[in-house]
Amino acid sequence: MKNVANTTVLGGKEGTLVTRIGAAVRTDGLLRRHKIRLGIGDDAALLAEQSGFETVLSSDQFLEGMHFLKRKHPAEAVGYKALARAVSDLSAMGAEARAFLLNLALPVAKTGKWLDGFLVGLRRAALAAEIALAGGDLSRSERVQISIVVIGRVKRGSAVLRSGAKAGDLIYVSGRLGLAALGLRAMRRGVRAGAGGAGLLVRAHLYPPIRLRLGGWLATNRIANAMIDISDGLSMDLHRVCEATGVGARVEAKKVPRARMSAGLAKRLGVSSGADLDFALNGGDDYELLFTVPRSKARKLRMLVAGAPVTCVGEMARGRSVTLVAENGKESRLEAGGWDPFA
Repeated sequence: MKNVANTTVLGGKEGTLVTRIGAAVRTDGLLRRHKIRLGIGDDAALLAEQSGFETVLSSDQFLEGMHFLKRKHPAEAVGYKALARAVSDLSAMGAEARAFLLNLALPVAKTGKWLDGFLVGLRRAALAAEIALAGGDLSRSERVQISIVVIGRVKRGSAVLRSGAKAGDLIYVSGRLGLAALGLRAMRRGVRAGAGGAGLLVRAHLYPPIRLRLGGWLATNRIANAMIDISDGLSMDLHRVCEATGVGARVEAKKVPRARMSAGLAKRLGVSSGADLDFALNGGDDYELLFTVPRSKARKLRMLVAGAPVTCVGEMARGRSVTLVAENGKESRLEAGGWDPFA
């Protein structure tokens, strides 16, 4: 998407589409707030930098057939989730979101009603994250392919990395885990959204939370010393923190916040009533935050922080192993069993 201001600059249908995108997302106020001197209107965007800050950059792909299904996922949810996923990486660094670049390739058949719905969801996520559209690229493709670059900032030296945890630190997660993966299962099996709590699961899958406020609070107050977003499952992402820090971890199953399914809903989903723990550990797609906190700072945390519920689920441990303590006290190795696109 060339940063064009009107159709006469670029011409043709591409110019019309670019103008539609800019008009539909409408983040001009955020452009000014975040000191983006030039957004859509030229060959590249210009951001005014400030001393004392570091720029945070990340990118994320959202591909038809891999990350969403054209016959199952509404266009509005695709737009929302494409941006929410990318912004989640800024949350995990404790960053403030500033701008994003949208690279969008789609079939001609998707340039009408589908695109309108996509842009509604995209704008919804942009306003929720207070992040401005600053440009990107537009192309034609046989399938919808979305790539988003997000730009944020943190005060110099305050970014929360994965590598700061130490043995004895407490492990926290935000929200409830496993809902999104169960929601996808409900959609695949055609379970009605109103059937015994399935709606909550489906919403968690289509519209994941944006935890920028929580990540920013943890960074600004120097509470968390390691953090990651839970995109691929608690088990997988905890292993990543352990690898980065060089220590192990112990997770208590009874403390993991998750969906408690009725027997009826579990039957409709084709899972056992006790499958909620497996989905919480390995389901992925939650986009909640996993962070570690020194015990001396844990007293500063409450059950609700910056609008997000947080729960202590275990502690970092000496050695390299990651252990799951079952509700009956039995210990076993917790393998990295989450989402792997190449598995």
